[in-house]
Amino acid sequence: MRNFTRRAALFTAGGVAGWGLSRWLGPNLPVYDGTRHTPAVSDATILNDASGLSPTPVHKHLVMTENADDALITAIRQELAQAQSGGRPVNVGAARHSMGAQAIPRDGTAITFDNGSVEIDSAAQTYRAHAGARWSQVIAALDPAGWSPKVMQSNHDFGVAATYSVNAHGWPVPFGPMGATVRSLRMILPDGELVTCSPTENADLFNLGMGGYGLIGIIVDLEVEMVSNTRLTPTFEVTEASAFADAFQQAVDDPAVTMAYGRLNVERASFFEQALLITYRESEDQSDLPPASGSGWMSHAASRLYRAQLGNEAFKSFRWWNETTLGPALGGGEATRNSLINEPVVTLDDRNPDRTDILHEYFVGFDAFDDFLTACREVIPASYQEFLNVTLRYVAQDDQAVLSFASEPRIAAVMPFSQEMTARAEADMARMTQELIDRITAIGGAYYLPYRPHARLDQLNAAYPRAREFAQAKRALDPQLVLRNNLWDSYLGQL
Repeated sequence: MRNFTRRAALFTAGGVAGWGLSRWLGPNLPVYDGTRHTPAVSDATILNDASGLSPTPVHKHLVMTENADDALITAIRQELAQAQSGGRPVNVGAARHSMGAQAIPRDGTAITFDNGSVEIDSAAQTYRAHAGARWSQVIAALDPAGWSPKVMQSNHDFGVAATYSVNAHGWPVPFGPMGATVRSLRMILPDGELVTCSPTENADLFNLGMGGYGLIGIIVDLEVEMVSNTRLTPTFEVTEASAFADAFQQAVDDPAVTMAYGRLNVERASFFEQALLITYRESEDQSDLPPASGSGWMSHAASRLYRAQLGNEAFKSFRWWNETTLGPALGGGEATRNSLINEPVVTLDDRNPDRTDILHEYFVGFDAFDDFLTACREVIPASYQEFLNVTLRYVAQDDQAVLSFASEPRIAAVMPFSQEMTARAEADMARMTQELIDRITAIGGAYYLPYRPHARLDQLNAAYPRAREFAQAKRALDPQLVLRNNLWDSYLGQL
């Protein structure tokens, strides 16, 4: 069994972060009793994900490295047929960085794609990538030719098809989720048929697969849009949090701004009262671009401050001063587009086996941002959780994905928490999550599906009004339900 991202412990049976399930609260909500699950040799078919809280038994785990040609297609068809005859599910993953077993088929066949093939078509301004290609491999292929991914996730560890399958987004503007930049893809349906899908060809399958969490078909390869790599210059603006939405909208509307994101302060005493807006514009000099690097020593120094603020309000204040004052002064120079996005998740690794980082993400309209701030101020500081950060990104309206989280242009709030791996912390996280979802769906917003399965079924329906439509289409396409994962088992399969 091979390890793919973040710390090795999170993804294999040998990981120290595997925990036993004790009981359930609500719809398939696991609660942990604080007892470590210590795998034996016979536990080699237990998979976990980035939460460290999703130990899931699988029938077998295969790593497929074949090119996206007949050999790979034949291998996938064989596994689908074997799973169907045995009454077992199948699901495909790459980094498995979800946090609720969304890429793990319980007692089924787990396939990991591990092939970095990327071919550039400069005339079409697209690249064709194997489904398992990681974004780091895409950048490595595009950068020497002067190109850059149009939209990708904010870290480069994840798979290209996985990004489409969770409909992830990044911080280039003014774009929507990455799926909107996919020109076409090839996908093997549950019955073994190979189909080509695009916004105009088999569009119904394309829209189901975008954000469909691998429940519609197994993607073989994708043709994705790219843009020129450019040298960018940042600007930093500190505002009151209540003024951020207007400032962010102005930045998104500025055609000179090509990348933008925001931050909020997280000290409990002044929680979410200030905001920082970072925007990037093309520099005057676009000659002799250096090869893509990462953010370097500044990123690693920032990650140490990021961890030092755990349980320390003074360090939270110091980190905010660093982000708004010292950091821009020391590290606010020019950088290429590819260097800015060429960052691994491990930069923020917590290196603490007794805690785990749990992500939340919420999507709210610009007009509802003040209500979002109020909800967070009233819910998060009252919880037991250690809140570490929030990054604010832009997501354009998405009318393609059936499970769209952006029925209008929205601000995406990505919020990491450091959670103790105890029953108390897990129960408190579930309570807080449900309260936040209630508050945010009440103002017309949505929550993101790749994270911990703490939402109630009615909350899923409130955030994703086409969820039942998705489930019905899935059953019609896959009557034997061969493509399954925990998202289906716990939620969509109940609709």
